[in-house]
Amino acid sequence: MKKQFLLALLILAGITLKAQQKVIELYNGTAPGSEKWTYNEKETTSPYRAAYNVSKPTLTAYLPDPAIATGTGVIVCLGGGFFILSMDAEGVDVAKWLNKKGIAAFVLKYRLGQSSTDKPIEELAGKMFQSNFPDLMKPIIPLAVADGRTAIKYVRAHAADFGISPSRVGIMGFSAGGTVTASAAFNYTAETRPDFVAPIYPYMPPELIGAVPADAPPMFICVASDDQFGLVPHSQALYTKWQENKHIAELHIY
Repeated sequence: MKKQFLLALLILAGITLKAQQKVIELYNGTAPGSEKWTYNEKETTSPYRAAYNVSKPTLTAYLPDPAIATGTGVIVCLGGGFFILSMDAEGVDVAKWLNKKGIAAFVLKYRLGQSSTDKPIEELAGKMFQSNFPDLMKPIIPLAVADGRTAIKYVRAHAADFGISPSRVGIMGFSAGGTVTASAAFNYTAETRPDFVAPIYPYMPPELIGAVPADAPPMFICVASDDQFGLVPHSQALYTKWQENKHIAELHIY
C-alpha cells in the first residue's frame, strides 16, 4: 500500500511538472527568413544533451510555484555556436534555478545552422576553430536574433497567462545565446524591448554592436578571464558602451 501511495505521488509530480513546461511555437507557420529550410530538429545525448538542426523556434515555459512567484519572467537563450543548443547546463538547469527564486523562465530554441552528421557536438568542435567558421554562421545569427526578439514580444503579450508583469520581461543567454541576448538590447521596438538583459560570456564582435538606444535596458555581464574562446574583450566592449552612454551595467570577470 505504501509503495502504491509513493508511486501515485511520483506520477502526480510528473504530471504537475509537465503541465508547467508548456512548449510554444514562436511563429504561425514557417519562421520568416528560413522558408526554404528542409531539415528538422533532432537531439543527441552524447557527450551531453543538445538539440540541433532547429528550424522551427520554440519557447518552453517553466513556471515557479505561485506562492513564491515574483512576477518576473526571463527568456533563457542556450549556447552552442549557433550550431547546437546545450539543453541542460545552459537551459533547463538555469530555468529550474530561476523557478526556485520565484522567476518564470522560458527556454528558447532559436534557429541553428544545419548539421551534416548525427554527431553535431563533434562536428561543431571540428569547425569552431576553423578560420571560416564565423562566415558559416554569419547568415544564421540574424535569424537567431530575430527569434530572441520575437520571444520577448510573445512573452510580454501573454504575460497575464504566465502570471508575470509585462514590464518585467528580461532575457539572458550564454555564449551564442549571449549574442541573442545582447543583440536584444539594440534596435528594438516597444514590443520587443527587454526590461533587462544578462549576456553571459557572450560572443559579440564589434560588427554586432550598434548604437546604444537612449532608453537602453540595464545590463548584467559575466565572463571568465581564462575563457578559451577569447570572449573577454566582447564583454568589456559591451560594458564600455553602456558606461559611455551612462546606462546601468555590471561586468563580472572571474
